[in-house]
Amino acid sequence: MLHLGGKIVIVADVFEQNLPVGEYGYLIAYDRNPDNAFDYIVRIPQANRNFFVTEKDIELEEKVVQFEVEQVERAALIDYALATHNEKLFHQVMNGEEDAQQTEAEPAGEPMSQAEFIKKINLRAWI
Repeated sequence: MLHLGGKIVIVADVFEQNLPVGEYGYLIAYDRNPDNAFDYIVRIPQANRNFFVTEKDIELEEKVVQFEVEQVERAALIDYALATHNEKLFHQVMNGEEDAQQTEAEPAGEPMSQAEFIKKINLRAWI
């Protein structure tokens, strides 16, 4: 349950009630009526209105910002790995931590040439 006065972001519009998706707002009340499908009442200053929303429609601002930071960080690491031809970093970012553990267990073979690495990446990339 979210705290009153918390800053939220509208991330969905489950009941298609023309919510301003992507806008910031503040949680101003809980809807305690058991016969109602809505969970919260939020105030959207940009729209100058109050909206009834479900829990699926909103997310805390901190979580949305953290998700965006992780996405930007991941994209920057991929760009860096491709620019420096760092295959190990590329696989670690693309496949997660599991692949990093697998590559450590495998014996190190011959280092690939730059052309072989680019060919291997192009075969696996979905461009």
